[in-house]
Amino acid sequence: MKQNSKSWPFFMLMAALGGALYLNRRQLIARLLKLSPPQNGVTKELGVRISMPDGVELVADVYHPVGLITAPTILMRTPYGRSSMNPIFATLFAERGFNVVAQDVRGRFSSEGQFEPYVNEASDGEATLAWIAEQPWSNGRIGTWGQSYVGFVQWAVASTGTPHLHAMVPAITQSNLGGPTDEGNMWLDQTLRWIVILDTMMNRTMSARQKMTELYYAPAQNKRVASGWNHLPIATADTAVLGHPQDFYQKWAEHYRSDDPYWQAVDLRTKVPEISVPMHLVGGWYDIFLQGQLADYAALREAGREPYLTIGPWAHMDLEGMVLAVREGLDWFMAKLKGEAGAIRPSPVRVYLQGAEQWLDYASWPPPAQSTPFYLQSLGQLAAVEPNAGSAPDQYRYDPADPTPNMGGALLSTQAGRVDNRPLEARPDVLTYTTELLTEPITVVGPVRLRLFVRSSLEFADFYGRLCDVQPDGRSLNVCDGLFRVQPGRGEPQPDGSLLIEVDMTATAYQFLPGHRLRLQVSSGAHPRLSRNLGTGEPVMHGTEMRVADQTIYHDPDHPSALILPLM
Repeated sequence: MKQNSKSWPFFMLMAALGGALYLNRRQLIARLLKLSPPQNGVTKELGVRISMPDGVELVADVYHPVGLITAPTILMRTPYGRSSMNPIFATLFAERGFNVVAQDVRGRFSSEGQFEPYVNEASDGEATLAWIAEQPWSNGRIGTWGQSYVGFVQWAVASTGTPHLHAMVPAITQSNLGGPTDEGNMWLDQTLRWIVILDTMMNRTMSARQKMTELYYAPAQNKRVASGWNHLPIATADTAVLGHPQDFYQKWAEHYRSDDPYWQAVDLRTKVPEISVPMHLVGGWYDIFLQGQLADYAALREAGREPYLTIGPWAHMDLEGMVLAVREGLDWFMAKLKGEAGAIRPSPVRVYLQGAEQWLDYASWPPPAQSTPFYLQSLGQLAAVEPNAGSAPDQYRYDPADPTPNMGGALLSTQAGRVDNRPLEARPDVLTYTTELLTEPITVVGPVRLRLFVRSSLEFADFYGRLCDVQPDGRSLNVCDGLFRVQPGRGEPQPDGSLLIEVDMTATAYQFLPGHRLRLQVSSGAHPRLSRNLGTGEPVMHGTEMRVADQTIYHDPDHPSALILPLM
């Protein structure tokens, strides 16, 4: 796999920017990040202690714009250390007329209490907002900003109905961040990477250089996380990776079902329609939380809200996405906290069209499009015509002891994004279906679905689809993908014993150019990005037995399996 060049330099750039900030090169930074010029100097209150209702004290740094007696405030609550990256972001906001409160969440770094992901963020966030509203430097207008977990805490506090929240910019995140998926599998790789990141950040025995390497250099991080990829049961993978049990991970192993009350208490999806706070969602086409973020956007729209949405060609750790979240956040807060309506663009939705390398603006997502099937054919073909009667089914064997690997895509790693999939497509447990050379561009904008007629030798099996863009030089670059978990009661049984399933392959905005080909992969896994299906139906965290599955994919007039693309 190639190293994503957009990610590793980010941390070196941020270090340079941090130094530049303290060297007062403010105008240079504004131009470099394409921000409006700074308007204010910045003063800081470090180590401010804020009491929670249960007596636990959380610690924050407060940044003030010089020359303003009162001003709107932006809150950033983080488990990653308020003094790591936050001084850079906080200073950028404060220079433009906002107070900023950067706070360590409960149990992390200087804050008291025990860190249990997701559980205390609603109540702690609500108490922090109430504290801000009472401060003499606050004008009562408060927004929240941040990415990933720092975005989830925004959803958490908004779910309380607090009257002190007036604008949100949750980036590369979603309202249901933790726990097993609704289908019963697990985002294994990102979960293991996350517990390594949390552990490494607070490791007092490691040098700063060692921490930077393990946090952001993918080969080094892979080496540590790999010990948990194939470990069974997954319930003890924390010990395999860290060398010791992680308390909250063990609690997750105990509450291993998505419908467990433990997870239901922090699954905020049902509360999304009730949230009326003006919101701008920022995401990436290769982000680990894209699917959930688009679902949150749809829920807000259904409830009559008017959220903004921006999606770029980024993965979770890419520099461009982080910088854009700052720019969009500044514009959003200027409009919603300072009343400068002209600060935001007129179009609520802006997405990046990959391939054409241009931005598109829409009134809502998804935009109108023609839902067009591309049918699976014999001899590995993919075409817009229905298969003929002689199109025999394809078969492969999936062995969880040698699981179909993942390459690129949505990862919590600097190796995320588009990669050459040819090594994956050479495996006997991966089927491919490819179009003829395109003679004119095909523009796909919206959700991508895969309708499959399948049969498995087991009651419990996975089917995974991935759309790729085959380049003129033969490289097969992944565009979007998704997985469907077959188990009793899921799928539509057919009279001949086959099963009709529909794989949600998330969404994209992508233009396939003349001279290229569309390619569909069909397999039964993307390990370790998604936990492998052991074939036994055992709970995902506790299964240890493995069974081989013989899989059949049908594509004939009675079983018209098809990739469904929204064409513009």
